[in-house]
Amino acid sequence: MQKFDAIRPFYDSEINDAIRNVIDHPMMKALMNFTFPDVADEVWKEQLRKTHSIRDFQCNFIYHTIQNVLQRSSDGLTTSGFEKLEKNESYLFISNHRDIVLDTTLLNVALFEHGLVMTASAIGDNLVKKDFLNTLAKMNRNFLVQRGLTPREMLQSSKTLSEYIGHLLQHENRSVWIAQREGRTKDGNDVTNPGVLKMLAMGSDEKNLMDYFKKIKVVPVSISYEYDPTDVLKIPQLLAEANNEVYIKEKNEDFMTLLSGVMGQKKGIHIHIGDVLDKEIDAIKEEFDNSNKQIQALAQVIDDSILSNYKLWPTNYIAYDILNKTNTYASFYTANEKSLFERRLDMRIDAENPIALQGLLDMYANPVVNKMKYIDELKS
Repeated sequence: MQKFDAIRPFYDSEINDAIRNVIDHPMMKALMNFTFPDVADEVWKEQLRKTHSIRDFQCNFIYHTIQNVLQRSSDGLTTSGFEKLEKNESYLFISNHRDIVLDTTLLNVALFEHGLVMTASAIGDNLVKKDFLNTLAKMNRNFLVQRGLTPREMLQSSKTLSEYIGHLLQHENRSVWIAQREGRTKDGNDVTNPGVLKMLAMGSDEKNLMDYFKKIKVVPVSISYEYDPTDVLKIPQLLAEANNEVYIKEKNEDFMTLLSGVMGQKKGIHIHIGDVLDKEIDAIKEEFDNSNKQIQALAQVIDDSILSNYKLWPTNYIAYDILNKTNTYASFYTANEKSLFERRLDMRIDAENPIALQGLLDMYANPVVNKMKYIDELKS
């Protein structure tokens, strides 16, 4: 098991020591004062000192943090599809990815409330360079995806990661969350990178890859935010890409994005759990005997599920209509919702910058375009 030490979260036996190491850190104080604003520091410190498992830390502390986040920065979280999951079963949740912290944390809140197995979740090691954030991530059952490696190191890292994910799912009965592609979606186009599936396949102990994917119970997850709290922070990268430039992040950019995602206004949030992929995988196995084609077909099935179950908000329809100078979807929003969205645009970007405006509108409109395209293909 030592081969996973560089990427794994804490074991329960290590949690208490980890807590004691950071209990006096100013960021822990800020987190707990936000979570329990009317509680004296010594009271939450005493409770933390009595914490000896990840589950206790998540349920007694982080769960309440997220409830406060939802109360202060959203109109609440709605969910659908969780009734399809079995209690005490582990699943591989493959999800679209919009926010660094919230996508996984909100999924775990919903799993906890439905009495289901919570996830171990993948996080890029570039996001937890600060010692405190690294410790906090490992206390929340995050495992590290190593970034910035040479091709040879990447191959070895992918192999270790795939084996660890397989170990969690099959031997620890622990569900796993992983994004459908590296990094958050910046332009509203949620597409599964077959490379993610190839990495997962490296952990296969089956002759046919599809038998492995069936065994680890793949579940596509669609998460959508009415307002993306980090929308404007994604614009510089979109501008660079529009100009065919290489985008280089600012020094503290990931940390600022993380904070903005947690505290920024989101309005409505919805998580939908797709079907456990079973007969779909059987059909892929039946149709293709080439593993590359199987992986491509599986990526398409995941995309279809995420797209078809993605909840569209008034903001998505408004952005589509503004972008296309049309009233096609006017019945899906009110005049007040439209003026609020336009005011948000004015406040967040310089109207003189047409590329930035286009980028922001695309971000909200593309889910409508993609969902309609999917529906049209079903009809044809």
